[in-house]
Amino acid sequence: MAFKIIPEQQLDRFVEACHQIADHGLVRCGSGNLSWRADDTRMLVKASRAWMSDLTRDDVAICRIADGATTNERKPSVEIGFHAGILRARPDVNVVLHFQTPAATTLACMDLKDANFAVIPEVPYYLGPVGDVGYLAPGSEGLAGAVTAVMLDHDVALLRNHGQITVAKDFRGAIQNAVFFELACEILLRGGDRVRPLSEADVRALRPTVSRRGSAAAV
Repeated sequence: MAFKIIPEQQLDRFVEACHQIADHGLVRCGSGNLSWRADDTRMLVKASRAWMSDLTRDDVAICRIADGATTNERKPSVEIGFHAGILRARPDVNVVLHFQTPAATTLACMDLKDANFAVIPEVPYYLGPVGDVGYLAPGSEGLAGAVTAVMLDHDVALLRNHGQITVAKDFRGAIQNAVFFELACEILLRGGDRVRPLSEADVRALRPTVSRRGSAAAV
């Protein structure tokens, strides 16, 4: 099958988004990864071991959504499995961001039981319920399947002893989700047992106010 060439402007927008993610402190060095639905059949993915902070067009893999195979001979992130899986399963989603922020990753390494992340209005308003994925080896088929399954009905999830993942319609929404989730996790870490989450009634009142969680104004 012959593919259309990805426009340079599209590649540049993906590169810019990676730089913005790094500028927000959502990743460190080569950690984390990003994907973007380029068209009906292809996705742009951060290349393996590339740093988002100084990503260039040469660090962008162009892959098939159907199977994650690369079409431009650039090796994608090891987590291509769950990026492709989510984009296949979630037609409402265009961006998948795997990030690792200090407070959220700390909580991902703790033995949490029934953690309530709804400590600020932004969590129920933008993120909704937080998914939980047990530890599985990075890049494994098991992890790809588990993450894809959880993200069917979540827009953000903790990956145990690994990091976090969020999805959105656009880059701005994905960054916003990650920033607000990190803020909520920092509040939980700093406040401990003294933190008082929002009431169930307040959470219910906030959730219906947007047609779809995880989205923000287009960039």
